Amino acid sequence: MKTVIARAPGRVNVIGEHTDYTGGFVFPMAIELGVTAQLSKRTDQIVSMRSKQLPGDFEFNLSELTPGLVTGWAAYVAGAVWAVKQNLEISFGIDISIDADLPLGAGMSSSAAVECSVILALVTLLEKDVPMRELARWAKRAENEFVGVPTGSMDQVASLMSKADHLMLFDTRDDVIDLIPIDLTSADATFVVIDTRSKHELTDGSYAQRRDDCEEAAKILQVKYLRDITDLDNAIDSLISAGANNRIIQRLRHVVTENQRVLQAVAALKASNLQQLGELINQSHASLRDDFEVSCPELNLAVSIAIESGAFGARMMGGGFGGSTITLISNHLVETLKENAVVGFKQAGYLSPKVYLVTASEGAKIVSTHN
Repeated sequence: MKTVIARAPGRVNVIGEHTDYTGGFVFPMAIELGVTAQLSKRTDQIVSMRSKQLPGDFEFNLSELTPGLVTGWAAYVAGAVWAVKQNLEISFGIDISIDADLPLGAGMSSSAAVECSVILALVTLLEKDVPMRELARWAKRAENEFVGVPTGSMDQVASLMSKADHLMLFDTRDDVIDLIPIDLTSADATFVVIDTRSKHELTDGSYAQRRDDCEEAAKILQVKYLRDITDLDNAIDSLISAGANNRIIQRLRHVVTENQRVLQAVAALKASNLQQLGELINQSHASLRDDFEVSCPELNLAVSIAIESGAFGARMMGGGFGGSTITLISNHLVETLKENAVVGFKQAGYLSPKVYLVTASEGAKIVSTHN
């Protein structure tokens, strides 16, 4: 029976966090770590799923595929199949095997990489030609409606549509993608991800609460997206007049200032001003920590260690509540950063962090197709 293997990368977001679902700007890139999905046709209507990294085999009839049918890692796989099924007829069962070198729950979008690899492989197995941007919408729908996490579209778009040696400026309100070249080699610098190995789980309601806060602010201010707010002081005054609590004001302030930082970061990168880019990254972390309240002690420690190690800038990355930080740092300081991170985390009584050097990589692709 026909088999298709697809690989989708994880992503890091240089700056622009918790802005994609508010119509804002984000600035991610795909990385070399990712997820590989192998899909093979079956002669029946059974879908079987297994992972080389995680325990448990799952099996169900394609006709029974509805949200809530499976949970855990398998929900992202089943959700991807479900999303394709909402758009294309699937007349056969599927054996699905997932393999990954991308760490799970580390804030590098392993969930989107799973969804995108499965969707790309399945559409290819169906011999259909669907634009990558549309596949990203399907993957987002899988996460939102099947898994139940109300994420924006950044992760799926970055995983499917990134280009090597480029960052992606993604205007989520106007759905405009601008690929910005990046050359850190000539600057003798690199991006480093520190996986704190602390819990990163977006299905517990904390992420959804932040989104609800943003939607409440937008409703009070009578705008579709917080991205539409251009006068922050006036907007804060309006929230205060409407009786909004301080939490809603903080969420608004983060989103509006973060959007400004993304555009400033693009300008800094184009001018090869890593010092300014680093400072914007630092400001982003402070805003996420204080106004959006999605950081945690492990993330704050990793950022502090990076700054003390001489980094241009560092911040928490991803949904928050654990996961990873991203650091912009000169190459000659990377080993110092690694050593300081291990020592600092040990002294704090935390698990030893994992450190990854990441580069801007190509988006999802078909690895092989054979009968």
